[in-house]
Amino acid sequence: MPSRLVLLLSLTALLLFSSLSVTLSSKAVENDIDEDEDLSFLEEPEDKNDAAHLSDPDNYDENDEDFAGDEDFENYADLDESAFQGEDEDYKVPDVDEKDVVVLREGNFSDFIEKNQFVMVEFYAPWCGHCQALAPEYAAAATELKGENVVLAKVDASEENDLAQQYDVQGFPTVYFFIDGVHKPYTGQRTKESIVTWIKKKTGPGLNNITTLEDAERILTSESKIVLGYLNSLVGPDSEELSAASKLDDDVSFYQTVNPDVAKLFHFDPEVKRPALVLLKKEVEKLSYFDGQFAKSAIAEFVFANKLPLVNLFTRESASVIFESPIKKQLLLFAASKDTEKVLPIFQEAAKLFKGKLIFVHVEMDNEDVGKPVSEYFGVSGDDPKVIAYTGNEDSKKFVFDGEVALDKLKAFGEDFLEDKLKPFFKSDPIPETNDGDVKIVVGNNFDEIVLDESKDVLLEIYAPWCGHCQSLEPTYNKLAKTSTFH
Repeated sequence: MPSRLVLLLSLTALLLFSSLSVTLSSKAVENDIDEDEDLSFLEEPEDKNDAAHLSDPDNYDENDEDFAGDEDFENYADLDESAFQGEDEDYKVPDVDEKDVVVLREGNFSDFIEKNQFVMVEFYAPWCGHCQALAPEYAAAATELKGENVVLAKVDASEENDLAQQYDVQGFPTVYFFIDGVHKPYTGQRTKESIVTWIKKKTGPGLNNITTLEDAERILTSESKIVLGYLNSLVGPDSEELSAASKLDDDVSFYQTVNPDVAKLFHFDPEVKRPALVLLKKEVEKLSYFDGQFAKSAIAEFVFANKLPLVNLFTRESASVIFESPIKKQLLLFAASKDTEKVLPIFQEAAKLFKGKLIFVHVEMDNEDVGKPVSEYFGVSGDDPKVIAYTGNEDSKKFVFDGEVALDKLKAFGEDFLEDKLKPFFKSDPIPETNDGDVKIVVGNNFDEIVLDESKDVLLEIYAPWCGHCQSLEPTYNKLAKTSTFH
């Protein structure tokens, strides 16, 4: 019989013990095991007391210290959902002027939604860190939108449990926008400007005209991300394409003009060939000029690729932008405050080379609020700047940049990352010098070679050395490996 390893993922010792005899008998049929072979010793654990504890689900105690271990984030997105929030008995309501935010409860909710065409509702919990951070932004947006046929309201979900369940509130804050009583999730960033821009697009035209210098100056002063189309006419095919593109992006304001003086204020040459388009940001890279075909899809792609900062500082507010971006691959710079001035400009130059392809993220390692949890998640320690490539939450592969933070090296690293030429990094013990025992030792660096070998079947036990149940399983596991006809 050919030499083989046995396939199974041992999720817990509990399941293995309770079903071991059944598994072995079924394997015997499937693989034509000699009927004379006696594996009955596996059915009776050496210590019957331990066996009773392990095989009886009623004896399982999730608080048993044998099951205790370091809790870790399941994926990068968990940092946004759980790492920055918690219940604080000493929490005090922040000093925020919420005079224009309407408080809704179960008793007045339905009537209020019915009487108002446009309502944004935040379901929050007083102890939630994300809700605390959103409160001043939300209140400021409510004040700015006052008198514009839209109302911003809030519901304390910790008090209004039935209302929260009715609207399937599963995390905080949950923000919905109601139009004529029908709600949809708010998908923008948690900043005043993003909320205002998003709501204006939902309640009015996505594209607005700028006809005077006074309006242009006001818009340039008050808004952080603006697209301006410099057209020959405010109506017609070009205006229609720009309007259609505006509806594809919720956090950038779209405008159009035919006024040469307005165009000049937006850094156009008044004599430039029209239609022309520019994106303005209050960032390091302030201006991005469009040079493609003046069509909806091309304009939308241009705006998406250029609207984000060259480098996104990881904060509570920017977390949603990073996590929800359709660009999944990220390059993360971990740097302490003392090194930021030295390495960040280099990182920004590298970011210019990969616009629309990679998201560049700066994590302040010495920021206790957000930088430290992210650094710990990626296993970054020490004070020296480090760069890690990350494929996103779907497969969560990490790649470590080796060397000094220099533009040419970052360029080569980014190109290899995009072309899938990098070797993933795994936390791993050293590969054993000899691995000839009945039970093979698997570590991170030989996992693919042993476990994912398609020519073999593998029985894999994932264990912890301190786990009492794992220790009890070991003699039986070794006997199975020694006597099995599959090894």
